[in-house]
Amino acid sequence: MCSLTAKETHDYLLHGHRPPNDASFRACFKSIFRIHTELATSGFVLFLFLGILTMLRPNMYFMAPLQEKVVFGMFFLGAVLCLSFSWLFHTVYCHSEKVSRTFSKLDYSGIALLIMGSFVPWLYYSFYCSPQPRLIYLSIVCVLGISAIIVAQWDRFATPKHRQTRAGVFLGLGLSGVVPTMHFTIAEGFVKATTVGQMGWFFLMAVMYITGAGLYAARIPERFFPGKFDIWFQSHQIFHVLVVAAAFVHFYGVSNLQEFRYGLEGGCTDDTLL
Repeated sequence: MCSLTAKETHDYLLHGHRPPNDASFRACFKSIFRIHTELATSGFVLFLFLGILTMLRPNMYFMAPLQEKVVFGMFFLGAVLCLSFSWLFHTVYCHSEKVSRTFSKLDYSGIALLIMGSFVPWLYYSFYCSPQPRLIYLSIVCVLGISAIIVAQWDRFATPKHRQTRAGVFLGLGLSGVVPTMHFTIAEGFVKATTVGQMGWFFLMAVMYITGAGLYAARIPERFFPGKFDIWFQSHQIFHVLVVAAAFVHFYGVSNLQEFRYGLEGGCTDDTLL
């Protein structure tokens, strides 16, 4: 039977719920091809192919091959794990209480991995010529990310009662980037930060993540129109779409930063972080 009833998990989604699958993984995966409120997303396939294409790009690693691979590899690893864990969770959600609880922990852990992985290339290129603050910020993000993963292992974390807590934990992890952002903007100047530093794209990414998390926590729009968004355009779907779109925006901004570094041929001056 489902680990949670439809009423507990979908207060404002009234129809189209998946029936209990009686501990059958086959039935769970067959439901992928049906229309229901737990439609799974396949964003991980897109990022898997994008990651492979990026990592195999022939002119990418002229400075430090291993270092460049690790930097972008961390981002793509976080994105693929996050989106694949999410897909698996929403696919086997109704298998049993134990399976649902286990995969929900993977789902939430994947969000933390995506946030951590996204910080790596951004901090690497933004503080390219300042290794000490880069290491400090990366260490802080890792500590906060691992802490979020540990919290996600708490069984109560996955209950409907803690929906806003979940959103708050991951929102706080993402907003930890405000400090290095301010550091970078003050050091480089607003104009350079928003042009060469690609802060405009990263700001757009943050807005998309925050908007998605806010809609998910507040259950908008289904809260105001119960039963009208049972299948399409519910808050959870909007959240997933914004997460995938924000990850693409982040990749685009980091790629532009990488191209800027290539244009300088690895050179640094004493008065810049880039």
